[in-house]
Amino acid sequence: MHIPTPPLVVRLMPDAENLIFARVAPGKTTEVLTAMEQILKRHNPAYPFEYQFLDNDFNIMYKTEAIMGQLTKYLAGIAIFISCLGLFGLALFTAEQRTKEIGVRKVLGASVSSIVFMLSKDFLKLVLIANLVALPLSWYLMNNWLNDYAYRTEFSWWIFASAFLATVTIAMFTLSFHAVRTAIANPVTSLRTE
Repeated sequence: MHIPTPPLVVRLMPDAENLIFARVAPGKTTEVLTAMEQILKRHNPAYPFEYQFLDNDFNIMYKTEAIMGQLTKYLAGIAIFISCLGLFGLALFTAEQRTKEIGVRKVLGASVSSIVFMLSKDFLKLVLIANLVALPLSWYLMNNWLNDYAYRTEFSWWIFASAFLATVTIAMFTLSFHAVRTAIANPVTSLRTE
Protein backbone atom coordinates (compact mmCIF):
# COMPACT_ATOMS: atom_id res chain seq x y z
CA MET A 1 0.00 0.00 0.00
CA HIS A 2 2.92 2.34 0.56
CA ILE A 3 4.78 1.70 -2.72
CA PRO A 4 3.16 2.37 -6.13
CA THR A 5 3.09 -0.52 -8.56
CA PRO A 6 5.66 0.14 -11.31
CA PRO A 7 5.18 -1.05 -14.89
CA LEU A 8 5.06 -4.82 -14.66
CA VAL A 9 5.86 -7.76 -16.91
CA VAL A 10 4.75 -11.22 -15.84
CA ARG A 11 6.46 -14.11 -17.57
CA LEU A 12 6.24 -17.82 -17.10
CA MET A 13 9.36 -19.43 -15.70
CA PRO A 14 8.44 -23.07 -15.11
CA ASP A 15 11.79 -23.96 -13.51
CA ALA A 16 11.77 -21.04 -11.03
CA GLU A 17 9.43 -22.50 -8.41
CA ASN A 18 6.96 -25.29 -7.96
CA LEU A 19 3.93 -23.08 -7.51
CA ILE A 20 0.49 -23.16 -9.01
CA PHE A 21 -1.78 -20.15 -8.77
CA ALA A 22 -5.45 -21.05 -9.10
CA ARG A 23 -8.52 -18.90 -9.03
CA VAL A 24 -11.38 -20.70 -7.34
CA ALA A 25 -15.07 -19.91 -7.69
CA PRO A 26 -16.80 -19.00 -4.43
CA GLY A 27 -18.10 -22.07 -2.62
CA LYS A 28 -15.89 -24.50 -4.58
CA THR A 29 -12.76 -24.23 -2.43
CA THR A 30 -12.91 -27.66 -0.77
CA GLU A 31 -13.70 -29.42 -4.07
CA VAL A 32 -10.79 -27.75 -5.86
CA LEU A 33 -8.35 -28.43 -3.01
CA THR A 34 -9.36 -32.10 -2.89
CA ALA A 35 -8.97 -32.45 -6.67
CA MET A 36 -5.58 -30.71 -6.65
CA GLU A 37 -4.34 -32.92 -3.82
CA GLN A 38 -5.44 -36.07 -5.65
CA ILE A 39 -3.68 -34.97 -8.85
CA LEU A 40 -0.48 -34.19 -6.94
CA LYS A 41 -0.55 -37.53 -5.08
CA ARG A 42 -1.06 -39.37 -8.37
CA HIS A 43 1.89 -37.70 -10.13
CA ASN A 44 4.27 -37.20 -7.18
CA PRO A 45 3.17 -39.03 -4.04
CA ALA A 46 6.32 -38.11 -2.06
CA TYR A 47 5.81 -34.38 -2.48
CA PRO A 48 3.62 -32.85 0.28
CA PHE A 49 0.53 -30.92 -0.72
CA GLU A 50 0.87 -27.43 0.76
CA TYR A 51 -1.37 -24.53 -0.08
CA GLN A 52 -2.13 -21.03 1.09
CA PHE A 53 -4.66 -18.40 0.17
CA LEU A 54 -3.58 -15.10 -1.30
CA ASP A 55 -6.14 -13.15 0.71
CA ASN A 56 -4.48 -14.44 3.91
CA ASP A 57 -1.14 -13.16 2.63
CA PHE A 58 -2.70 -9.75 1.97
CA ASN A 59 -4.26 -9.74 5.45
CA ILE A 60 -0.84 -10.41 6.99
CA MET A 61 0.69 -7.58 4.95
CA TYR A 62 -1.97 -5.13 6.14
CA LYS A 63 -2.17 -6.37 9.72
CA THR A 64 -0.50 -3.21 11.01
CA GLU A 65 -3.19 -1.02 9.46
CA ALA A 66 -5.95 -3.25 10.84
CA ILE A 67 -4.49 -3.11 14.36
CA MET A 68 -4.08 0.64 14.09
CA GLY A 69 -7.71 0.98 13.01
CA GLN A 70 -8.94 -1.06 15.99
CA LEU A 71 -6.71 0.84 18.39
CA THR A 72 -7.90 4.17 17.03
CA LYS A 73 -11.51 3.10 17.43
CA TYR A 74 -11.04 2.09 21.06
CA LEU A 75 -9.02 5.18 21.96
CA ALA A 76 -11.60 7.45 20.33
CA GLY A 77 -14.34 5.78 22.36
CA ILE A 78 -12.37 6.27 25.58
CA ALA A 79 -11.65 9.92 24.70
CA ILE A 80 -15.34 10.57 23.98
CA PHE A 81 -16.34 8.92 27.26
CA ILE A 82 -13.83 10.95 29.28
CA SER A 83 -14.84 14.21 27.59
CA CYS A 84 -18.51 13.45 28.27
CA LEU A 85 -17.69 12.82 31.94
CA GLY A 86 -15.87 16.15 32.10
CA LEU A 87 -18.71 17.97 30.39
CA PHE A 88 -21.21 16.24 32.67
CA GLY A 89 -19.27 17.32 35.76
CA LEU A 90 -18.87 20.87 34.49
CA ALA A 91 -22.59 21.09 33.74
CA LEU A 92 -23.37 19.82 37.25
CA PHE A 93 -21.00 22.34 38.80
CA THR A 94 -22.42 25.22 36.75
CA ALA A 95 -25.99 24.23 37.54
CA GLU A 96 -25.18 24.08 41.26
CA GLN A 97 -23.48 27.48 41.12
CA ARG A 98 -26.43 29.11 39.36
CA THR A 99 -29.24 27.46 41.34
CA LYS A 100 -30.34 30.68 43.04
CA GLU A 101 -30.20 32.62 39.75
CA ILE A 102 -32.36 29.98 38.09
CA GLY A 103 -34.79 30.06 41.01
CA VAL A 104 -35.16 33.86 40.71
CA ARG A 105 -35.65 33.59 36.93
CA LYS A 106 -38.36 30.94 37.40
CA VAL A 107 -40.15 33.06 40.01
CA LEU A 108 -40.05 36.00 37.59
CA GLY A 109 -41.66 33.83 34.86
CA ALA A 110 -38.84 32.27 32.84
CA SER A 111 -39.82 29.17 30.90
CA VAL A 112 -38.05 25.81 31.15
CA SER A 113 -36.80 26.09 27.57
CA SER A 114 -35.25 29.52 28.19
CA ILE A 115 -33.47 28.24 31.29
CA VAL A 116 -32.19 25.17 29.42
CA PHE A 117 -30.98 27.44 26.61
CA MET A 118 -29.30 29.77 29.12
CA LEU A 119 -27.42 26.88 30.75
CA SER A 120 -26.47 25.24 27.45
CA LYS A 121 -25.39 28.17 25.29
CA ASP A 122 -22.01 28.73 26.97
CA PHE A 123 -21.11 25.08 26.64
CA LEU A 124 -22.23 24.99 23.03
CA LYS A 125 -20.00 27.95 22.25
CA LEU A 126 -17.06 25.98 23.65
CA VAL A 127 -18.02 22.93 21.59
CA LEU A 128 -18.23 25.08 18.44
CA ILE A 129 -14.81 26.60 19.12
CA ALA A 130 -13.38 23.14 19.74
CA ASN A 131 -14.81 21.99 16.40
CA LEU A 132 -13.36 25.01 14.61
CA VAL A 133 -9.94 24.00 15.92
CA ALA A 134 -10.28 20.23 15.65
CA LEU A 135 -11.81 19.81 12.19
CA PRO A 136 -9.12 21.62 10.16
CA LEU A 137 -6.41 20.04 12.30
CA SER A 138 -7.86 16.56 11.77
CA TRP A 139 -8.12 17.18 8.02
CA TYR A 140 -4.46 18.25 7.92
CA LEU A 141 -3.21 15.29 9.97
CA MET A 142 -5.29 12.71 8.10
CA ASN A 143 -4.22 14.16 4.76
CA ASN A 144 -0.54 13.91 5.76
CA TRP A 145 -1.05 10.36 7.01
CA LEU A 146 -2.71 9.29 3.77
CA ASN A 147 0.12 10.82 1.72
CA ASP A 148 2.25 7.85 2.82
CA TYR A 149 0.05 5.53 0.76
CA ALA A 150 0.42 5.00 -2.96
CA TYR A 151 -3.30 4.54 -3.52
CA ARG A 152 -5.56 6.66 -1.36
CA THR A 153 -9.00 8.10 -1.14
CA GLU A 154 -10.03 11.72 -0.81
CA PHE A 155 -12.03 13.12 2.08
CA SER A 156 -15.62 14.11 1.55
CA TRP A 157 -17.17 17.12 3.25
CA TRP A 158 -19.88 14.96 4.82
CA ILE A 159 -17.31 13.15 7.01
CA PHE A 160 -16.46 16.38 8.77
CA ALA A 161 -20.09 17.51 8.84
CA SER A 162 -21.13 14.25 10.50
CA ALA A 163 -18.29 14.60 13.04
CA PHE A 164 -19.45 18.14 13.79
CA LEU A 165 -23.07 17.03 14.22
CA ALA A 166 -22.01 14.09 16.38
CA THR A 167 -20.02 16.30 18.77
CA VAL A 168 -22.85 18.81 19.08
CA THR A 169 -25.40 16.03 19.62
CA ILE A 170 -23.28 14.29 22.25
CA ALA A 171 -22.65 17.60 24.03
CA MET A 172 -26.37 18.50 24.00
CA PHE A 173 -27.32 15.06 25.26
CA THR A 174 -24.75 15.30 28.07
CA LEU A 175 -25.79 18.82 29.04
CA SER A 176 -29.52 18.34 28.74
CA PHE A 177 -29.78 16.04 31.75
CA HIS A 178 -28.61 18.65 34.26
CA ALA A 179 -30.10 21.60 32.41
CA VAL A 180 -33.60 20.11 32.33
CA ARG A 181 -33.34 18.80 35.89
CA THR A 182 -32.31 22.22 37.14
CA ALA A 183 -34.91 24.03 35.04
CA ILE A 184 -37.84 21.94 36.33
CA ALA A 185 -36.71 22.04 39.97
CA ASN A 186 -38.91 23.84 42.46
CA PRO A 187 -37.57 27.41 42.84
CA VAL A 188 -38.69 27.54 46.47
CA THR A 189 -36.03 25.02 47.53
CA SER A 190 -33.25 27.01 45.89
CA LEU A 191 -34.41 30.35 47.36
CA ARG A 192 -35.20 29.04 50.85
CA THR A 193 -31.81 30.05 52.28
CA GLU A 194 -32.19 33.71 51.17
